[in-house]
Formats: sequence, C-alpha cells, structure tokens
Amino acid sequence: MKDTGGPAFPHSRLGSDADGMTLRDYFAAKAMQAHLTHDGSDDVNEIGVAKWAYEMADAMLKARNQ
Repeated sequence: MKDTGGPAFPHSRLGSDADGMTLRDYFAAKAMQAHLTHDGSDDVNEIGVAKWAYEMADAMLKARNQ
C-alpha cells in the first residue's frame, strides 16, 4: 500500500470516514495543475499526465519524510 501522507485537510470533529482527500491526492492535483498550466500544449495525454502527477506526489511524500 502506498503512503498517502494521511488526510490533506484533517478535521478532528469528523470521523475517519470523512477525512476527504489524502495528502498524496492533493500533491498530485497541484503537480497536474502546474504541469497543465505551464505546458502550453493542446495535445495532452491525460493518462500520462495523471501518472506523472502521482509520481511527483510520491516523490514529494518521500522527500517530506526524509
């Protein structure tokens, strides 16, 4: 199982079923947003960009834990 970094926006009053997105998802969304904003290409491989974004998120979590 991948390290998700835990909840991105934890809230103590909400139970574990309501943690929302993980920190990994949040990092991936930010990486994807930056990539798509700065790429400037209309020809986008959506699956490739999504995989790249999660690879970046995994790298950010790894760096965060060192």
